[in-house]
Amino acid sequence: MDPLLQYATASDGVGIAYWSMGEGQALIIPPILVSSHLELEWQIVSRRAFYEGMAHGIRVVRYDCRGIGMSQRDQIDFSIEAAIEDLEAVRSRLGLERFSLLRLPSSGDVALAYAARYPDRIANLIIWEGHTVPDDRDKVRVDQIDAVEPVIDRHWELYVRIRARINAGWDGSNAPIIEDILRATHTPASAKAMNAAIRDSDPSLYLSDIKAPTLVLYRLGNRAREDAGRMFASRIAGAQLVVVRDPAIGPYPNEAGVDAMLDFLSPERVYWWQPDNREEALGTGLRVILFTDLENHTPMMQRLGDEQGREVLREHEIITREALGAYGGSEVKTMGDSFMASFRSATRALECAIAIQKAFADRNATSPELLRVRVGLSAGEPIAEDEDLFGSSVILASRIAAQAKGGEIVLANVVRELAAGKGFLFADRGEVTLRGFEDPVRLYELKWDGAK
Repeated sequence: MDPLLQYATASDGVGIAYWSMGEGQALIIPPILVSSHLELEWQIVSRRAFYEGMAHGIRVVRYDCRGIGMSQRDQIDFSIEAAIEDLEAVRSRLGLERFSLLRLPSSGDVALAYAARYPDRIANLIIWEGHTVPDDRDKVRVDQIDAVEPVIDRHWELYVRIRARINAGWDGSNAPIIEDILRATHTPASAKAMNAAIRDSDPSLYLSDIKAPTLVLYRLGNRAREDAGRMFASRIAGAQLVVVRDPAIGPYPNEAGVDAMLDFLSPERVYWWQPDNREEALGTGLRVILFTDLENHTPMMQRLGDEQGREVLREHEIITREALGAYGGSEVKTMGDSFMASFRSATRALECAIAIQKAFADRNATSPELLRVRVGLSAGEPIAEDEDLFGSSVILASRIAAQAKGGEIVLANVVRELAAGKGFLFADRGEVTLRGFEDPVRLYELKWDGAK
C-alpha cells in the first residue's frame, strides 16, 4: 500500500508534501531534483523496492521540495537556503530531534549542507554515489542534457520524451513512466532552474564540516563514480567507504545497497541476506520459489510473427528481470515465456510479484498488445544441481502458476504464513488437487492494486 501523503509548512509559508512509512529511527530522503513526484514514483520498480526494503528496518521519510512534484509549484527555488527550509519544515512537522539523511545522485547538496550546518541533529549520513564537482561527472550524459536544453522553450513535450530516455537509457523499459513523472514533476521554468542547480552543485564545499557518522556507497563499473566515492570518504572525517555489487540501473540501489544501508543504521538487526552470486543463491536452505508465465504466448507469436513477437517478448523479459533485480530475486532460468526465480525472503518475493504485475499493468495501459502474466509461489528446501533447483517446492510453484489467470498472484499457504503480519492482503481460494501431489493444496491469492 502506498503511504499517506501529508503536508508541512515552511517558515516562509510554502507547502511541502511528504510521506512517512515504517518504524524506528527516521531516515529523511531529499528529492532527486530531476524526477520527484511522491505519487507517481511508486510506479518505478526500483524506487518502490528501495523504499519498501528500507522501511523493513527504519522509518523512511520522503518529500518533494518547493517548485516540483506534489509540493507548492509556484515557488521555484532550488537554492541551498530554500532546500534547507524545506527539509527543516518536514523535520519540524514530524517532531524529529535527531534523524539520519540520505544523499542520492542529482538531489543537490541539501543533505550535505544540512549535516554541516546542524551537526547535533544528524545521527547518520549516507551518501549513495553521485558526482563531486562538474568536471567529475559522467561527461557523455551531461553533454546530452546540455545539448537538448534549448528544446525546453521550443517544444516542452519533445524535451520530456528525450530527457526521459537520457535518464532511463535509450532502450530502457522505464522510459514511458519516467516521461509521466518528468511531466508531472516540472514545468519548463522549473526544469531550467533544476538543470542550473545541478550544474552549479559543489558538494566539496561542505564535506570537511560534516561530523556525523557517514557511510559512502558506490557501485563498481563507473570510474568517475568510484573516484567520487573515494573523494567523499577521504574528506569526511571517519567516513566508511563500501563497495556494493549492485546491478541495478538508476539512482536507487537494490537489495545489496539496502542491506548495506540498514547494516550501517541498525547494525544489530537480523535478516535473511540475499546473496549476490549465483552459487550461494542456489545453495541449501529455505527458498521461496517464484514462477511467472506469459498468458496466451503461443497465439500471440502466431499472430505477430517471429520478429515482432520477439520484440514484445523482450519487453516481458526486461520488466521481469528489472523487478527481480530490484527485490533481490535470483533468476534460476527462463523458458522463453516464463521465469523461475528464488528468494530468501517471503516478503521480498511477494513484493516482487506485486511489482511485476504493476509494471505490466502500467505497460499495458499504453500498448495495444497486452501482456498478462500469471505468477505462482511456493516455499521449501529445494535441491541445487547444475545451476538449477529441483524438488517438490519447485514443482508446486510451477503448478500453482498454472492455476492463476493473467494479472493474478497465487501462492501456497506456506508462503502466506512466512509473510504473516507484513500487511499483505490474501484471499482464500480453497484446496486444490494438483498434478503430482497426493494431498490437496490450499491456495491463496495475493491482492494488489490492479487485481480484480
